[in-house]
Amino acid sequence: MNTSSYSLYVGIDVSKAQLDVAVGRDGADWSATNDQVGIGRTVVRLQELQPACIVVESTGGLEVPLIVELSAAQLPVALVHPGRVRDFARSLGQLAKTDKLDAHLLAHFGEAIQPLLTQLPSQAVQELDALMLRRRQVVDLITTEQNHLTSTRLSLRSQIEAHLDWLRQELSNLDGAIETLVGNIPEFQAKRAVLVSAKGVGPVLSAKLLSGLPELGQMNRKKIASLVGVAPFNDDSGPRRGKRKIKGGRADIRKVLYMATVAALRSNPAIRPFYQHLLNQGKLKKVAIVACMRKFLTILNAMVRDMRPFTYASVPVNP
Repeated sequence: MNTSSYSLYVGIDVSKAQLDVAVGRDGADWSATNDQVGIGRTVVRLQELQPACIVVESTGGLEVPLIVELSAAQLPVALVHPGRVRDFARSLGQLAKTDKLDAHLLAHFGEAIQPLLTQLPSQAVQELDALMLRRRQVVDLITTEQNHLTSTRLSLRSQIEAHLDWLRQELSNLDGAIETLVGNIPEFQAKRAVLVSAKGVGPVLSAKLLSGLPELGQMNRKKIASLVGVAPFNDDSGPRRGKRKIKGGRADIRKVLYMATVAALRSNPAIRPFYQHLLNQGKLKKVAIVACMRKFLTILNAMVRDMRPFTYASVPVNP
């Protein structure tokens, strides 16, 4: 196949057991197992094709092993949101859906949209992100088991309590592993020292920002707010002015940022007066908290950008 005269786009539909690969919107296609062997064979075939871009949907983590191997082979990859691809399919009038069709659709999407290539973070950031993800899972399991404890027969409660003890020990082990990893990476240490200087930022938020938001400090305030999903979008049409709402973004970062912002409402000299100012203007509490999340993120972004800790003397008295 001669690919020198045009840019070749490849789409890969990822499921739990299988990869469906399509070369171009109408080109060849094949399937492979979604394991080490299947991914390895797919990488070799794609290296021979030398595509301009390989488009993969984010599928809740199933795509991660494939993305890692493609990036390690220095193949250009674009990880795209599935909602964008479905909107693209509807614009084409394509309602049918199979794995093979989805793979060709992804290739077509790449040709038409030419999405930005995805740059994987460093190995240390990936390891920290995996630890933080597991920590979140364990915390959720602890909450679930605590709820079970109050609604379970007395004769079975000892089993749940034993499981809770194990989960709490696992959480402690994960916290230790996170602390060790952050302590062993000078860049992590320096950024964490800057972040925790702001009231409301503790070990969990600082580690989550280091692992899940490596772009912090590298973007302007509008882009970083949009990336996290705390930037409101207009909903206007003609004379109608709809309510602005936040959309998309990194939900896992947003959840941790929300809890930190709630803490900052009580103690942070930049966030507390701003929150009261918004309430005095008649803003709903939920709207005010989201605005404070955006302001808090903007402050943290500037701190990391300049690698300067938070200084209370620089905070204006009036918001």
